[in-house]
Amino acid sequence: MLKEFKDFAVKGNVIDLAVGVVIGGAFGKIIASLVADVITPMLGLVVGGVNFRALSLTLVEATAESPAVAIAYGSFLQQVFDFVIIAFSIFMFVKAFNSFKRKEEAAPTIPPVPT
Repeated sequence: MLKEFKDFAVKGNVIDLAVGVVIGGAFGKIIASLVADVITPMLGLVVGGVNFRALSLTLVEATAESPAVAIAYGSFLQQVFDFVIIAFSIFMFVKAFNSFKRKEEAAPTIPPVPT
């Protein structure tokens, strides 16, 4: 059983997957920072500084005995907005990466000079 596990663990696919997960996690942090620190503040200027997370529909007002019951649709809208920006950012990154990759593949090779 130990030999089977060793064979499984050292296969290229498992190693590639592990590297992909680590790099994907790091890339996710970069994209999250891009959204939170660059794109969202610029968008805040455009929409007049509206805090989407604060938007809610109060169903029952708070009383001395119980908190308010509210649908926090603003938080949901913010999550959807963040997803769209993250998905678009990843799309643009992959598109740029693929264009660089195509340029490398398209580079003509010089045939060897016959001797």
